[in-house]
Amino acid sequence: MNKKTLVLGASTKTHRYSNMAMKRLDAYGHEIVAIGGRKGEVDGHEILTEKKAFQNVHTITMYLSAQRQEPYYEYILSLKPERIIFNPGSENEELAILAKQNGIEVAEACTLVLLSVNQY
Repeated sequence: MNKKTLVLGASTKTHRYSNMAMKRLDAYGHEIVAIGGRKGEVDGHEILTEKKAFQNVHTITMYLSAQRQEPYYEYILSLKPERIIFNPGSENEELAILAKQNGIEVAEACTLVLLSVNQY
């Protein structure tokens, strides 16, 4: 059974990597929840704008720039994910340190690549 992934920085725009990741995660059978700047839907998956207290989040795949992540620090840590994937352009040393201090695995990687080589 695949574990839940939170796509943070989700977008309905098909050219955005977060959108592509949602579609690919779905195709690989992963449970998806999503938060973005605007409400919407990607292939039946709702994009929320509020910080919902999701349960059993295994992975947060980050699609926000470091500057836009700060308001989410407490929220991210409260979800107690097992890992955070900082996709290209979302790398954030400050959040990475906080995550590691809270026992969260940190990876600077591309979700799309990890899925395509079966290492997600």
